[in-house]
Amino acid sequence: MDTRATGPVLELNKAVPSFDESGLPPVPFSMRLMPGDCAVVEARDASRTTIFADMCSGLVPLTDGSVKFMGLDWNELHDRETNALRGRIGRMTRRQSWADFLGTHMGIMLQQLHHTTRDMEDVVAEATRLSEWFGLPGLPVLRPTMLSDGDLLRAACVRAFMGRPRLLLLEDPLEASSADLEAAFLGALTTARDKGAGVIWLVRNNAVWQGYRQGITSMWRLADDGLVAVRTG
Repeated sequence: MDTRATGPVLELNKAVPSFDESGLPPVPFSMRLMPGDCAVVEARDASRTTIFADMCSGLVPLTDGSVKFMGLDWNELHDRETNALRGRIGRMTRRQSWADFLGTHMGIMLQQLHHTTRDMEDVVAEATRLSEWFGLPGLPVLRPTMLSDGDLLRAACVRAFMGRPRLLLLEDPLEASSADLEAAFLGALTTARDKGAGVIWLVRNNAVWQGYRQGITSMWRLADDGLVAVRTG
C-alpha cells in the first residue's frame, strides 16, 4: 500500500525553524494534516503567517525535526523532486506574488507549467474553467496591475486551486471578499477536500471562517510560543 496516499498530507514533527533565516520562534512545531482535513490557524502577524506557509512548503531551513509532505521529508529531496511536489501545493499568499511583466493568465498557469508535465492545452482549459467558477468572465490576460483588487483576488483563487492540489495553504482568502466569491471559494474548498486535499486556512480574524465552522477539523494559534492547538466546542 502506498503510505503517501493513505498517511498524512503534511506532518510537522517537532520541526524547529531557523530563527535567523525565518524569524519564526525557534521552538518545535508539530502538526499532522490528513487528507480532507481543514485546519484553521489564527495568526495576527502577516509576515509570520507567510513564513509558516513557506515552512510547510519546505522553504525554511530547520535546526531540528522534520517537515514531510505526502510522506516525504523536504530536507531529503533533490531539486527535481521538490519541484514535482510543489506542483501539488496550492497557495494564496499575502506576499507580492504576481510578475507584472506577464499577463495574469501566465501567472495563474506558471506553477503547473513549471512543476508538472501537463500539456499547455490542458492547463489552459482548467484555468479557464476555474476563472469562470470564481466569477471572472474568462481567463484574465491583462497584466495584474490592470486588474481590480477584486478580480486579482479571484485570479489568486484560480491559481491556488489549479492542478488538483494535495495541500492548500490559504492566507486570508476571504478577507474583504464579496458574498459570491465566498460561495465560490467554499464550494471549491469542499470539492478539493472531497478529492483528498488537506487545507491550512490561515486567518487574522476568526470571524471570516464562521460560515464554514462545521467543516473545520482543528484550530491552531501561531504566536511567540509557536504553533498551539486551540480547543473547540
